[in-house]
Amino acid sequence: AALMISSVQKLVLYETRARYFLVGSNPAETKYRVLKIDRTEPKDLVIIDDKHVYTQQEVRELLGRLDLGNRTKIGQKGSCGLSRAVSAFGVVGFVKFLEGYYIVLITKRRKMADIGGHAIYKIEDTNMIYIPNDSVRVTHPDEARYLRIFQNVDLSSNFYFSYSYDLSHSLQYNLTVLRMPLETLKTETTQTRQESFDIFEDEGLSTQGGSGVFGICSKPYEKYVWNGKLLEAVKNTVHRDWLLYIIHGFCGQSKLLIYGRPIYVTLIARRSSKFAGTRFLKRGANCEGDVANEVETEQILYDASVMSFSAGSYSSYVQVRGSVPLYWSQDISTMMPKPPITLDQADPFAHVAALHFDQMLQRFGSPIIILNLVKEREKRKHERILSEELVAAVTYLNQFLPPEHAIIYIPWDMAKYTKSKLCNVLDRLSVIAESVVKKTGFFVNRPDSYCSILRPDEKWNELGGYVVSTGRVQTGVLRTNCVDCLDRTNTAQFMVGKCALAYQLYSLGLIDKPNLQFDTDAVRLFEELYEDHGDTLSLQYGGSQLVHRVKTYRKIAPWTQHSKDIMQTLSRYYSNAFSDADRQDSINLFLGVFKPTEGKPHLWELPTDFYLHHKNTLSLSQTRRSYTYWWTTGVLKHLPLPFDEVTCAENRHKLMVKKFHKYEEGIDIHNEFFRPYELSSFDETFCLAMTNSTRDFMPKNVGIDPSPFTVRKPDETGKSVLGNKSSREETVLQRKTAASAPPPPSEEAVSSSSEDDSGTDKEDEGAVSQRSTPVKVTDTGENTKITENVVQSTKDVYGVNLSDVPSEDDLTIYTRFVQLGQSQHKQDKSSQQFDSKQHLDRFINL
Repeated sequence: AALMISSVQKLVLYETRARYFLVGSNPAETKYRVLKIDRTEPKDLVIIDDKHVYTQQEVRELLGRLDLGNRTKIGQKGSCGLSRAVSAFGVVGFVKFLEGYYIVLITKRRKMADIGGHAIYKIEDTNMIYIPNDSVRVTHPDEARYLRIFQNVDLSSNFYFSYSYDLSHSLQYNLTVLRMPLETLKTETTQTRQESFDIFEDEGLSTQGGSGVFGICSKPYEKYVWNGKLLEAVKNTVHRDWLLYIIHGFCGQSKLLIYGRPIYVTLIARRSSKFAGTRFLKRGANCEGDVANEVETEQILYDASVMSFSAGSYSSYVQVRGSVPLYWSQDISTMMPKPPITLDQADPFAHVAALHFDQMLQRFGSPIIILNLVKEREKRKHERILSEELVAAVTYLNQFLPPEHAIIYIPWDMAKYTKSKLCNVLDRLSVIAESVVKKTGFFVNRPDSYCSILRPDEKWNELGGYVVSTGRVQTGVLRTNCVDCLDRTNTAQFMVGKCALAYQLYSLGLIDKPNLQFDTDAVRLFEELYEDHGDTLSLQYGGSQLVHRVKTYRKIAPWTQHSKDIMQTLSRYYSNAFSDADRQDSINLFLGVFKPTEGKPHLWELPTDFYLHHKNTLSLSQTRRSYTYWWTTGVLKHLPLPFDEVTCAENRHKLMVKKFHKYEEGIDIHNEFFRPYELSSFDETFCLAMTNSTRDFMPKNVGIDPSPFTVRKPDETGKSVLGNKSSREETVLQRKTAASAPPPPSEEAVSSSSEDDSGTDKEDEGAVSQRSTPVKVTDTGENTKITENVVQSTKDVYGVNLSDVPSEDDLTIYTRFVQLGQSQHKQDKSSQQFDSKQHLDRFINL
């Protein structure tokens, strides 16, 4: 079986006075489909799709006839009857406010990642076109304001799509569908109404002897689709090739070169479109069990030297973040940095938590592991309110689950551990991560390698999940949350992802033990990818980039980071206080939560959007769920496997199956990836601009050890803090290529210099001399002692770490630096003007 490729990838919109004609073709421009959109209807959307596949010659003749028939006088060439309006790459959807319908088209795209030859694109620009003609347009005074609110959702910011790969599902789901038994697929082709004809009979091709291939297309998972409501008006009238589903969140890809072997590390984050909104305005859960700021993060690892789902090696690991699944909120009218937390409704039977965990059991299986990072000890009850209520809900729900599938609850006060000087936060997190990954396992599409069976690692034998003949399957998921699900959550997820990455590399036979250490090229590359991911989600939800990063918790963040953290905190506070309400209105309108209606209050007149997200406030449901059997029927029977991935009649209805010839363009991934029929640049085809472990992280003087799994000393790092301007700009450009949400222009120089200083790692608190050994010091103890004294005095007096200074071979340079600093310090101390950064700049110039 193969994934079906959408035939409509290039669009041209033609217009006449009475009609729009949307002509879509496959990339090779050999097959075409045509949509006819009526422009004489002022309010309704009238679309005709004949579902016929045209050849290039037939489309030319059709457009020629339309052009001729729509001229004012037959044969007159002056006034063209059919004019080309816009070229596009896909239809986002159709939307209506108080007048007629608009069509939203993708006009620019950028390739962001590649999974087994399936390209993932980021939307770069869109065009919104009003459909009805001016002669029939019925104007409304509030239409322009609704249009402005709708366009506040910037579609060019972190929205992604793919023509052939289902981004709303995990890699595990997509590859499980491809491995469905052949008998099931054969029965599906006869049951599918829309695709019931056999194309081989028309083409005279034999369907015997295995020449046919089954193309599969699954229904998207609605929770992570952001244009579902925009496509609702046409979903049942047009061919499925026109339907292009987009996700919101993050997509980044980097290349890990292991002795020349290209391993692609991809990070995909899917933001939930249910109960979506901004930081303080969306908290907790709605009445259907959807929580605020719910994001599914998937890390995919595969060997890019083999570009095939059937022959290649693929591995993935999924984890989730989301708000605490209770009815709670924070009142922001007081303008406090930390508004008080209030529980809005009593929920003694944990009804909303049951709905949420039922969704998770269906999608991920068991065990569900909750890592709760909110504060446990506080002088005044604030975050602890949520912890106590969540413990009560989990305890209640676990009474009715079988013990082997119970929800696992791990409370850990990360803020308290961070303040303690005795505890290492990341060490404790790595212990938690190890136990979590062992319980859930991970997905890999190939059986264990022979060396793993022959010489198994002791950790490998303890690994959980589900082992099948074709590989391993992840069962269950880790759900991490703090109060905001931003800074603490991102660091915790990074540590779990790092642990899973080690197992993934081991399963593919790339390392000999499932362990990865900090300060290796591989972990630096993964950390940068995760920080871009965290920054992007934080901007979307909180209005600023991350405040606390992995380096903050490792306590190796450079001194430039602190001022940046303050700016990010202020930016987040400003965003929450002044711009979040407008952003929330835009999201409600874009997702179809609010639909403008004549005679009813406008969106900006509503005192609250509470009832829009809680449907049970408007009408009582006829059926009430059981308080004890709180899961969906059939879920428990298949645990620990996820119900969504089990072969059953209910799941078969979610699939579209069609039979193709094996060389048909609709499933030919070679043509899709390499595009031999069109002029394309070498750079775009082979993703040369992607962040690369050898080029961007490996030191230039690496010598005889080019492995990305070797721990580098601080002076061997590939990225230096005080690099020249051109290398900084290059770094920023690479970050822009790798991630879709770079830092703001004014902060790019700071962030690229401060965040990339991953080489200045302390082995422990006392190893100051190890951090500052770019100087060639002789083995005599006297010189070593001088160096340590100089380093320590410089750090104590000026707050400047000598590892931030360009390396020199002469010890006298450092001595001159201290002498210069002391004389300058005496001059500036009286006026309180001493600035360590300026002093450092003076020294560098000197």
